[in-house]
Amino acid sequence: MTANKESLSLYAPVHSWWRNRYLIGQMIRREVLERYKGSAFGLIWSFAHPLLMLLVYMFVFGVVFKMRWGVEQENNVQFAIVLFAGLIVHALFSECLIRAPSLILSNTHFVKKVVFPLETLVIVSTGTALFHMSVSVGILLLFFLFAHFTIHWTVVFLPVVLFPLLLMSMGVSWFVASVGVFLRDVAQIVGILSTVLLFLSPIFYPLSAVPAALRPYLYLNPLTLIIEQVRRVVIWGDVPEWGPLSAYFLVSLVVMWCGYWWFQRTRNAFADVV
Repeated sequence: MTANKESLSLYAPVHSWWRNRYLIGQMIRREVLERYKGSAFGLIWSFAHPLLMLLVYMFVFGVVFKMRWGVEQENNVQFAIVLFAGLIVHALFSECLIRAPSLILSNTHFVKKVVFPLETLVIVSTGTALFHMSVSVGILLLFFLFAHFTIHWTVVFLPVVLFPLLLMSMGVSWFVASVGVFLRDVAQIVGILSTVLLFLSPIFYPLSAVPAALRPYLYLNPLTLIIEQVRRVVIWGDVPEWGPLSAYFLVSLVVMWCGYWWFQRTRNAFADVV
């Protein structure tokens, strides 16, 4: 298992994306369209699904369980918005994580093509998840506008807040996609991990509800800081906390590069296994 100099360089992931940007764009488009191919409503489902889930969460947690976030003038719509913001972040990371183990195994026809850049499969998967997240964010902003008749200007920082999470998702996905070729149990493990992250993230409860002694451990969860920052810029109208976000960005860069490096290091063995 060898890696060329390019795959070991710090700029290699960016270079791979730029060199194959047209291919990546076409594959993302194809994946999005094929997901709803044959259905009566087509792409409308990409809007309908998150909207229906938002209404369900609003009813279950806001009406049945009467959960509240403890903010002023809170109602069922406001609670659902806060809840949905957290779920959007989890959905992005979870989709990338769950799809990763099968990326190579479901595209074996690409493995033996020497000229095909296998690493782009992870970028395509992340791009597809980002498309669905963008739809959900649009619905979130519409509901926020409905509830408050305005949208905070700080929403312009949302791409800045989400960018480190995208890097983290790609790094983890490259690693999991590689390991999934050799260890098929990884698919079961990441399914469980996704559920664990759902309940160990401040999605259904505010971070302030966690005992102070345990609160720092929740920040070991890669979703906690991003969820808090998304709510900060979209819902509370505050600018991001640049210190923690910068530290997260640096960690994400390391995770991305390590995942890419591992993927490139092991890719020569894929053909022997699949």
